Amino acid sequence: MKLVRYGEVGSERPGCIDAKGTIRDLSEHVSDFDGKALSPSSLKALEAVDLTRCPEVSGNVRFGAPVANVGTFICVGLNYSDHAEESGMAVPSQPVLFMKAVSCIQGPNDDVVMPRGSVKSDWEVELGIVIGTEASYVDQADALDHVAGYVLVNDLSEREFQLEHEGQWVKGKGCPTFGPIGPWVATKDEIPDVNDLNMYLDVNGQRFQTGNTKTMIFRVDYIVSYISQYMKLMPGDIISTGTPPGVGLGQTPPVYLRVGDKMELSISGLGTQNSVVVNSV
Repeated sequence: MKLVRYGEVGSERPGCIDAKGTIRDLSEHVSDFDGKALSPSSLKALEAVDLTRCPEVSGNVRFGAPVANVGTFICVGLNYSDHAEESGMAVPSQPVLFMKAVSCIQGPNDDVVMPRGSVKSDWEVELGIVIGTEASYVDQADALDHVAGYVLVNDLSEREFQLEHEGQWVKGKGCPTFGPIGPWVATKDEIPDVNDLNMYLDVNGQRFQTGNTKTMIFRVDYIVSYISQYMKLMPGDIISTGTPPGVGLGQTPPVYLRVGDKMELSISGLGTQNSVVVNSV
């Protein structure tokens, strides 16, 4: 299933995209797509729903973030060797982990607000993992049993804050609006091979990033298992798995986002995001 949350900010309703691409309202079957609703039993119950009996949603609809009440938004850095190279950093022997503030999460097509004082805001198209069941000290062989599905993420980053303000990367990762996710969560049955998904990101119509998850250094099952050795992953948590080369930092000379820029990004099976960079209030 392709699970969505649609409607105005703060009033999103649960729905799904049917086989014809129509949005169907699922409010009679689930209150919201939070961690509880992403459990295996809840997803199995939704699979049994006759979508033809669910109301169609028409018109120009805003998509919200497809997961509500995310508890932890954790990311893997430098997970593509060629991205590590363009960033001038060594290929890691173990996953590099950092957090994004959950307050940065927003809908896939909402405006991206330029942080105050930013001169080096950057883009990163990434595969996101959505946790469906509690995961603690999970073996790699069992890791995917704890995954509810996958989601498109733009891991926006302010490079000056991240790399030049000392301390941890989180300073440049959790700015408000720097976590667009969606448009939908694709449950695992929607994605035949998560380790072979094409992805791209354009800025103002120019292709900057082109990649495929098959070139990730650490794959999805390993990532889930690895992180679970250090913390308990809870239903509804999101793991962003790293970005391929082509970020603004890696250009010669570097290219960074400016107010008015338009970003388009996509991953096979996970939909497309379109957002515009706007001034901070």
